[in-house]
Amino acid sequence: MSNNTSLLDTLLGHLATVFKIRDLGKPGFFLGIETVDTTSGMLLSQRRYMTDLLTRAGMVNFNRLCPFMHAPTTDHWAMVKRVLRYIKGTLHYGLHLSASPTTFIHAYSDSDWAGCPVDRKSTSGYAVFLGSNLISWLSRKQRTVARSSTEGEYKALADVAAEVTWVVSLLRELGLHTGQPSTLWCDNFGATYLYANPVFHARTKHVEIDYHFVRDKVATGDFKVNFISTKDQLADIFTKPLPGPRFTTLRDKLHVVSHQPSA
Repeated sequence: MSNNTSLLDTLLGHLATVFKIRDLGKPGFFLGIETVDTTSGMLLSQRRYMTDLLTRAGMVNFNRLCPFMHAPTTDHWAMVKRVLRYIKGTLHYGLHLSASPTTFIHAYSDSDWAGCPVDRKSTSGYAVFLGSNLISWLSRKQRTVARSSTEGEYKALADVAAEVTWVVSLLRELGLHTGQPSTLWCDNFGATYLYANPVFHARTKHVEIDYHFVRDKVATGDFKVNFISTKDQLADIFTKPLPGPRFTTLRDKLHVVSHQPSA
């Protein structure tokens, strides 16, 4: 990411004193991800993996289609074809990374309450940024049924808090953490209130205890939980189907961009 070879050598030397590493040079293709240099940074592309999916369409395993793999219907096959058309149309898209002026950690979390029509479980989604770069994301159905939208958002915040805790731990181990509290953005007033309020609220007595650890993080100053309007909620893209323009806008804000390979 940096053109400062001296700085890179210093960083590699520091890492080598703590970890057993070997400099393999400039990355090209690693763990299914292809790196493509751009004028302003680097693009992480899964074009080869996506092409392989298209050649083996019958083996595709998608989040919303998994429960129906053993007894698919015509509607499910239509959904598979729709996903495959999207993959084919976005082969040259990738995650763009660029030099960031800060290493501040901030994350967005969202939940689609009772979005699954089969079991009424909610879907959690989050996006974690290091400075201006997206470094982690998730779209996953929650383990238990949420009784309210606040509870669904509460659980989604716990998911992203666990991820941010791991990211902070990694940065501290590498000596790269600034010590600033991480900011979590949520578009549900009820959930942000529950995390900021040290009083155990009666409405959360039935929620598994592991979701409450975020309160401790807020109390110690490790996290700040702030409200954000739904229109600015970047994690919305990970929780539910969206209209085309809205989907495109959020995809752009996550820095997933098109890059046509050179001839």
